[in-house]
Amino acid sequence: MYFKKIAKVVFFSAIITVSSVNANARENGSKEFDWGPLMDAITQVESGGDTKAVSGQSCGAMQITPILVKDCNAILEKRGEKKRYTLNDRFNLKKSREMFVLIMSHYNPTNNIERAIRLWNGGVRFTNKGTQGYFRKVMSLYK
Repeated sequence: MYFKKIAKVVFFSAIITVSSVNANARENGSKEFDWGPLMDAITQVESGGDTKAVSGQSCGAMQITPILVKDCNAILEKRGEKKRYTLNDRFNLKKSREMFVLIMSHYNPTNNIERAIRLWNGGVRFTNKGTQGYFRKVMSLYK
């Protein structure tokens, strides 16, 4: 019984710490922001989590387009990094999530959740009207 109480205290302390870190990261535009829960929601909306999903030119669990891969590589090149992504990386969930974070760091440096969702769906020139349905679906899974 004693160990269960300690475990609960440690668990809830960890949740509070993570929540505080995430809140500070949101406010400060920190690179330590935890995109995980949002990426999980987006993955469910995009493909139901299917890493082999294909819809037109969009592929993988996060439904990444060739243009997004090209954009990621341009960002990496501009930063002077040697790493590059391939079209096959869209089928790798870990690499897809890396691309998401890279895109957000470039186009959404303040880590704005709404902007992230709309940007992922509608691209750099998204409109609120054009991304409203997608935004609602993602938010229903995110919260």
